[in-house]
Amino acid sequence: MIKTFLATLNPMLMLFFCIVIGFLLKKTKILPDNAGKVMAKLETWVFCPALSFATMARFFTVDTISLHLENILVACVSVVLAMAIAIPLAKLFVREDCYERGVYKYALAFGNSGYVGDPLVQAMFGDGVLSLYKLACLPISLVIYTWGIGVLVPKGEKKESALKKIMNAPTIAMLVGIVVGLICGAIVGQVPAGSTAYDVLFPKFLINSLDSLKACMGPVAMLLAGFTIASYDFKKMIKNKKVYIATALRLVVIPTVILGALFGLKTLVNLLFGLEISNMAIVLLFFAIGAPLGMNTVVFPEAYGGDPSTGAAMTMISHTLCVIAIPLMFALVWFVFGAGSGLTLL
Repeated sequence: MIKTFLATLNPMLMLFFCIVIGFLLKKTKILPDNAGKVMAKLETWVFCPALSFATMARFFTVDTISLHLENILVACVSVVLAMAIAIPLAKLFVREDCYERGVYKYALAFGNSGYVGDPLVQAMFGDGVLSLYKLACLPISLVIYTWGIGVLVPKGEKKESALKKIMNAPTIAMLVGIVVGLICGAIVGQVPAGSTAYDVLFPKFLINSLDSLKACMGPVAMLLAGFTIASYDFKKMIKNKKVYIATALRLVVIPTVILGALFGLKTLVNLLFGLEISNMAIVLLFFAIGAPLGMNTVVFPEAYGGDPSTGAAMTMISHTLCVIAIPLMFALVWFVFGAGSGLTLL
């Protein structure tokens, strides 16, 4: 367990170091105030699409479709469980049916499955497993960009269509990558050991360019997180006691409940129908359901005139405490479920 803890701690410290740098860049005014918007656009239009496309084009093949479908089905169950837990819990944090309750609903239901989950899975398992993780997170993304964003937009404000929010640049890049991966596999057929059809067909300069761009996704996302957090009152954020309780639920309690429920359902399906489901989806989904709170609870309230202070406090505190919480939790998850997952730590 100690080896697994240390293997997870190293990429977590790297991401946290980037948060600190982003925080200092904002506080010292080394970067202008609009730098956050520039980094956000780079993430949305360059780095995330590069990661999504290259990963899927390289590793999505006919042979992996059954694994993807199994993981997606388990992820669908996890989303339902997360919402079933988050909605009643939010009422305990905020008694009145007001905007702040929606912030807690979102925070308790969804972690930062992309900007934190993606680089962690990539660092610990490699690009091949990252392709499984990204497609498994598709149901989570669909609910985030429909129900999730809906609770963050104040009542009376005009909302964008669900289709427009779902079909963003990273999602489109992932879907195009899936098609390209299948086509490449059909054209090339047998490939040399240690290579893929994507590596054989695509020019080297393009492969290297996409690999370099996708490597920027995690660090720049954390620079953006630190830069954004630094815009708010630090003392006020750390004094919000309810946020610490919500963070403990987000990082420890809710992941434990969901993973336990998924294992119970997996066992029940095996007993009733004789269907054997690997622990792979359970292990991978930990990086989505056990991740800290993302920045949507800051971005959307700011964009639509809501109060972003609670979301900013949640982002700062959860991203700080997750540096220890995620390695500890994953060491336990790997100890319990790793042997039956078919995954191997790098």
